[in-house]
Amino acid sequence: MTAEIPDRPLKGRGAAASPEGRFESLTHTREDDGWFPPEEAGKPRTTLYVDHARRVISKNDSPDVGFSRSINPYKGCEHGCSYCFARPTHSYLGLSPGLDFESRIFHKPDAPAQLARELSARNYTPMPIALGINTDAYQPVERGTRLTRRILEVLAAHKHPVTIVTKSALVERDLDLLAPMAAEGIASVAFSITSLDHELSRRLEPRATAPRRRVEAVRRVSAAGVPVSVLFAPVIPALNDMEMERVLQAAREAGARHAGYVVLRLPHELADLFPAWLEAHYPERRSKILSILTELHGGKLYDSRFGTRMRGQGQWSAMIAQRFALASRRFGYSRKWAPLRTDLFRVPGRAEQRELRF
Repeated sequence: MTAEIPDRPLKGRGAAASPEGRFESLTHTREDDGWFPPEEAGKPRTTLYVDHARRVISKNDSPDVGFSRSINPYKGCEHGCSYCFARPTHSYLGLSPGLDFESRIFHKPDAPAQLARELSARNYTPMPIALGINTDAYQPVERGTRLTRRILEVLAAHKHPVTIVTKSALVERDLDLLAPMAAEGIASVAFSITSLDHELSRRLEPRATAPRRRVEAVRRVSAAGVPVSVLFAPVIPALNDMEMERVLQAAREAGARHAGYVVLRLPHELADLFPAWLEAHYPERRSKILSILTELHGGKLYDSRFGTRMRGQGQWSAMIAQRFALASRRFGYSRKWAPLRTDLFRVPGRAEQRELRF
């Protein structure tokens, strides 16, 4: 006789289950067949898969983000952030946005070669590329694959501008590439810091770099001459919003020059996954948090409209914006973002070909 394994917090994982994606017609339940303890039967190990890249540069025209091109070396993210807006993308692979998203990771080993081809196209016009936007380019598997580093090597060789957003101190490994690029005005790094509370961070983003170590990474990257920004993201009312000023102060003292924030949004399957996470870790706050989020997003847990999806609306949104503006001025963050240069871009061999032709 078998018994269904209950969903419960798993050490080192953000989700407690693997619910089906929104495109699936069948559902599954985990059951204890007596061979393994329930906690072991339900605890997946990370598996790495190959995802061949036809194109690596993605384009977008969203007015909500400050970039139009991006590269995502990975699909899925081992950091396991319970709130990650990218979780629903695993549904397109026929996988769960829950545990599958953080344990079944796809990488693009041919991305550097494909990137070089795209940059070498005759009609290519350089614009800053945001690296690791959908999922973190410096998640734990990067230590072994070194895929992000190989992509950076291509960008550095072409003197192509790049911005990075990460929760990982692993970015320090690539300062030998980033520092010279920053000296030429073609590289910057942003750190996402959600909380300075170690216990909260351990539950929210179990395999990301610990908060204080992330602040130290801000200090080291900044000291190397790379412009650093901090993102207080996501803002989760009644859970981490009270830390906004502390996070901004700590990052500024460590050398961050610019700051931003994003309000939590729960698209698609996250509307079930995040409330389940709250029930598992902070059941006494669940109702209040969801009530405020619903108010922020016009009566829903997610409003997809440009202009409001990342900031919200109403009194809570206005209060968060006001606090952020006051704190930014108080701690001396710059309001002007120096644009990365594009005039240095070059394709090795192109000039030599022109000389032969003429």
